[in-house]
Amino acid sequence: MRSLSLVLFTFFAGLFLNAQSKFSFIPEASLTTYYQQRASLFSSLPQTSGDIIFLGNSITDGGEWSEMFNDLKIKNRGISGDISAGVLNRLEEVIDRKPAKLFVMIGINDLANGTTPDSLVKNIFTIADQMREQSPNTRLFIQSLLPVNNFYGKFDGHTKRGNDILVVNKCLQENASSHKYHFIDLFSYFKNNLGKLDTSYSNDGLHLTGKGYQLWKHLIYPYVYDVEIKPALLPLPQELIWDEGIFPLHASHIKINDTSILKQGEWLKDQIEKLGYTIPLNSSGGKNVIELKLGTVKAPLFEEEAYQLKVMPEKIELVANTAHGIFNGIQTLLQLAYTGVFINACEITDWPAFSWRGFMVDVGRNYMPMNLLKDQIDIMSRYKMNVFHFHPTEDIAWRLAIEQYPQLTAPENMLRNKGLYYTESEIKELINYCKERFITFIPEIDMPGHSASFKRAMKTDMQSDSGIVIVKDILKEICNKYDIPYIHIGADEVKITNLNFIPEISGYIESLGKKIIGWQPGGNFTGQTIRQLWMDDAGKVMDNSKLQYLDSRHLYLNHMDPLESVVTIYNRQITGKEHGTSTALGGVICLWNDRAAATSEDILKMNPVYPSILSFAERSWRGGGQAGWISNVSDGDKKGFAEFENRLLTHKELYFRNKPFPYVRQSLSNWQLLGPFDNKGNLSASFWPETGTDRGTDMQGIPVTGGTVVLRHWWAPLIKGALKDPKENSTWYASSKIWNEVAGEKEFWIGFNNLSRSTATNSPPVGEWDNKKSAVWINGNLIEAPKWKHGGQKGNLEIPLADEGYEYREPTKIYLKQGWNTVLIKAPVGNFKGENWQNPVKWMFTFVPLPKYIQ
Repeated sequence: MRSLSLVLFTFFAGLFLNAQSKFSFIPEASLTTYYQQRASLFSSLPQTSGDIIFLGNSITDGGEWSEMFNDLKIKNRGISGDISAGVLNRLEEVIDRKPAKLFVMIGINDLANGTTPDSLVKNIFTIADQMREQSPNTRLFIQSLLPVNNFYGKFDGHTKRGNDILVVNKCLQENASSHKYHFIDLFSYFKNNLGKLDTSYSNDGLHLTGKGYQLWKHLIYPYVYDVEIKPALLPLPQELIWDEGIFPLHASHIKINDTSILKQGEWLKDQIEKLGYTIPLNSSGGKNVIELKLGTVKAPLFEEEAYQLKVMPEKIELVANTAHGIFNGIQTLLQLAYTGVFINACEITDWPAFSWRGFMVDVGRNYMPMNLLKDQIDIMSRYKMNVFHFHPTEDIAWRLAIEQYPQLTAPENMLRNKGLYYTESEIKELINYCKERFITFIPEIDMPGHSASFKRAMKTDMQSDSGIVIVKDILKEICNKYDIPYIHIGADEVKITNLNFIPEISGYIESLGKKIIGWQPGGNFTGQTIRQLWMDDAGKVMDNSKLQYLDSRHLYLNHMDPLESVVTIYNRQITGKEHGTSTALGGVICLWNDRAAATSEDILKMNPVYPSILSFAERSWRGGGQAGWISNVSDGDKKGFAEFENRLLTHKELYFRNKPFPYVRQSLSNWQLLGPFDNKGNLSASFWPETGTDRGTDMQGIPVTGGTVVLRHWWAPLIKGALKDPKENSTWYASSKIWNEVAGEKEFWIGFNNLSRSTATNSPPVGEWDNKKSAVWINGNLIEAPKWKHGGQKGNLEIPLADEGYEYREPTKIYLKQGWNTVLIKAPVGNFKGENWQNPVKWMFTFVPLPKYIQ
């Protein structure tokens, strides 16, 4: 390895110790030609935002970082032969770029030149201090020096510095906090049992081979992308033990023991190839094998989906009772492979708590194209959900092609997205797409309610004699054409004028060999019908030992505030039980976007679809949860939620970078609620938290946690809010503090009335956050409400939402000073009874800072 002279190091050893000192430069004649070439190249490259820079000597220089991470934001600033003084000499070029992150490894050449560990460390501290002062928003990571090995008889000046390396690494680790950088220990993972560089990662005792760079990538991946250090598995397996060692995914091959799971082997092969590695399936050889095996896995529940996964340094074994179990295990294995190169050793035994883990999408009101439906099915399969409930018939439109009655899908009989429907071939495509992923496709033909489009097309009511004939024709065609085990008949929200309709239709469907599902409360179902609960059934179903049911109570995503949705679903006890039974089958989260959407993509932006799918996947697979309904972080399992939130946000970063994912961290948002203050119906009335006058009384604050805080839930008393005894005509305040490292403009989600996507709710008044005179101050400065696109507009289901929700409008930008910033929220309320059912009183607020790079 080429190095700059010791004289140059001595020249620089004392520089930059004063934080205000200017950069000095090594005389050009003293620089190697390679150093000059690289440094001049770096200076000539265009500046870009959000860069992640790797800075160091030849060990850094040798990495193809942007290719390794498949990320053009990652830049190489390594120069072979460089020392800490050389890095300081060219640090200004890095500082001027204001990178998002900087990873530094420097010093082995310094030690080889006879520099003491103490002097080297001082220069590294100076690098850190200069970055901190001149690019304070850059997150700095100092990486340990790697071990060395004299086995090859090369680089004697470097490989005899093993003890100095230990001293430097210890000092860098111990002083990380005082110099405000994050220390990354790479040394421990590259050393052998003698404390020297493992020869499997090097061919000269100093530099790295490809395998060494792959290990480096594996170790720093969590820091590059701000994800959990250990693989963040979701849903979390029932039994998980982490072991020592790693398996090399990039050098593996797949083996199966039964041709009946060949498709699963091919699936895994395809997924690994998407990571960039072409690996053989069923090849000979025994090392680095991923073996998929049908065998016997014992589990307390639903053994047909259970699996065992054991990752060892030279082998992975995945065993299951069925192909479905193998598929489930593959999803976990792929999450373990999140860095794309190595898999951490572990032992897993896993099974689901509920047999039905579903997601429903309403495509009757708003058509959704096939690519978006497949996207959602893909996400379901990755998280082991297994029921896709498809709702294509509605008052608005009938979107399921029926060969006998083409008028059902004629444009003139649709009120929205006219002429858009699903053909026979598309439905078969969706069914097969689901089957390949072990998902059951369940179509819902809503009857006799929600059928205005049927009546427009067929000129008759479903409950009439002629209507029943047509309905039977439709059902016969569906049952004969499509390989589906269930038909959902809806049967809710309708006046039953023909008491024989539901029993007759049910008997007909059963005669065609299909099982029936219906909404509860709903029609006069037969005893064999599976009830899907959409509201409290007063025990009529849940306490009946003979009726099977699914839980969708308070699981309608269209009504949920995005931050609340994750809280309430995570804490939910599905079916009111710890786990599934022969009658309590599981649950289904539902997406009913009743209001017209400007685009299909808006449905995924304006509803918390993907965060909720992941939250429901966790709870429906794991089981447990709490009885009742939870809306605030503080009222649920705070510790468990914070741990889950870490995993959820890791998955957001890893797998949802280009998808709508309206969720940010909120478990660290802590508030003190102050009140109540009697506003006597005057929502503009001001009180001491706002005016700064004396308290008058010794009022104790109520602690509450969350980015969204629900003071009184709009479905009270079914769902409790943060206030135990909320009063009408009262004002509450919420206070908090935000620490800010660097003064400047920051982005926030702020809101006071998260509009449901299913009601004709009025838009906020012009110049106001809501119709309750809510307000927010930062450091005493009032924050203006957004300039609403539809300010003051009366609710109308045919006018799409535009910017009414914090999650789909531009974030609010607020200047924060350096240090602590005070936040004060004002939340008044008048009468709890809204203007009408379309405008419920949502007494709540949302205030949460966004990470710098938000999707």
